[in-house]
Amino acid sequence: MHTSILIAYVVPIFMLMIACEFLYGYFKKQNNYRLNDTVTSIGLGLMSRYPALLGLGVQGLVYAFISQQFNLGLLASYDLYVWVIAFILYDLSYYWLHRSHHQIKVLWASHVVHHHGEEFNLSTALRQTGTDFLFKWIFYTPMLLLGIPVEIFVTVAALNLIYQFWVHTEHIGRLGIIDYILVTPSNHRIHHAQNKEYIDANYGGVFILWDRMFGTFIDEREDLKPVYGTSKPLNTWNPLWANLEVWNEIFKDTWRTKKWTDKIALWFSTPKWRPADVTEKYPIKKNDLSQFRKFNPKTTLYAKIFGFTHLVFVGIYTQGVLFSSASIGYVDLMFITINIVSLMVFASFMYENRVFVYYFELIRSITVLLLISIGYFNFMPEVVLGYTVLSAAVSGAIVFKDKFFSLSEAR
Repeated sequence: MHTSILIAYVVPIFMLMIACEFLYGYFKKQNNYRLNDTVTSIGLGLMSRYPALLGLGVQGLVYAFISQQFNLGLLASYDLYVWVIAFILYDLSYYWLHRSHHQIKVLWASHVVHHHGEEFNLSTALRQTGTDFLFKWIFYTPMLLLGIPVEIFVTVAALNLIYQFWVHTEHIGRLGIIDYILVTPSNHRIHHAQNKEYIDANYGGVFILWDRMFGTFIDEREDLKPVYGTSKPLNTWNPLWANLEVWNEIFKDTWRTKKWTDKIALWFSTPKWRPADVTEKYPIKKNDLSQFRKFNPKTTLYAKIFGFTHLVFVGIYTQGVLFSSASIGYVDLMFITINIVSLMVFASFMYENRVFVYYFELIRSITVLLLISIGYFNFMPEVVLGYTVLSAAVSGAIVFKDKFFSLSEAR
C-alpha cells in the first residue's frame, strides 16, 4: 500500500481539525486563517499526491532493487521491536533529509514550498511539495538495506507525516517536558520563522532530541514572535510557481554566471549563496521584517466563492483517485493530473484578481468536455461532467456578460 493511500484515510480528520482550529480562533478573536492562504495550502497538498501516482522519479525502482539485491536481512521480521526501530530510524533519516533541505540549494528548491506560507495553522501542514520524489529516497535507502519490510517502512513513513500535522498551530503553547523530547507546536513555530534569531533550526519530525543532539535546536522566546514565510517572499498564490520558483532561480543563475565552477557549485551551495557576478548584476530583494506585510491582494466575492468550489471539487475527486488509482489508466491519470493542477492554478489567479483567468477557465472546461466526449475521464465521470458544466456556465457568464467588468473592482 502506498503512503498516499494511508494518508488519504486521515484526510477527513485533518479537515475536521482545520475547521475546529478556525472556529476556535474565530471565537477567541485570534483567527489566523485567510481563505486565499488556506486554499493554496490545501491545494498544494492535494497536488503533491499526483507525482507519486504517476510513478515519477526512481524511488520505487531503487527501493525494489535494494530490497531484492542488497537486503542484509538484519531486521527482516514483523516483530514489535522491528516496528519500534523502524519508527526511530525513519525519524532520524527524516531529520538529516530535512536538515539537508535547508542547507543544500537543490534540495531547498524542492522543500521551499512548505515554507512559503505567511500564516501558521493546521492547513500549513498540508502545504507539501510536488518534487520530493527527486531526492528523498537517498536518505531512506539504509533502512531497506537493513531489511526492514516494505510494509513497515511505508506505514512508519505515513505515521511520521501524520504526526507532524498537529504541530502546525499557534493555539498550543508550551507543553513542559514534552517540549524536550518530541517536536511540539512551540518547537516547530521556530522552524517556520524567518526571523534571523530563529532561522534554520528544529528539523526533527517526531523527536526534537535529534536537534538537541546535533546542535540545531533553538528555543522559542516569549519576547520574539515568529514571523512566518521565506526571506524572499513568493508573492503569489500560484501553486505551480510555488513548486518551480527556486528551480527557476537556480537555472537562471547557472546560465548567468561565467565561471564553470560556480555553475556547478550553485546547485550544492547553501540556499542563500549566489556567485558574486550574478549577485552584483541581478540582486534579490529580501524581506525587511520591520516593514513586513503579508501578501494579501484584494479580490471579489465571486472569485472567492469560485476559487473555493474548485478546491472542494479537487479535494473530493482526489480522495477518490487515491483510493482507486490502481484501476485508472495511465493516460487518464495524466489528464486528471493536468486538470487538477489547472483548477488550482486558476483558483490562485482568481484570488489575485486576474480577470483573464475566466477566459482560461472557460477554455479548460470546454477542453475537458471534449475529452469526456471522446472517452477520457472515465473515473467518476458524472462528477467530472457535472462540475465542468457548472464551471463552464459560471465562467461563460462572467466572460460574456457586461457585469463581468464590475468583478474587477476588488472588495
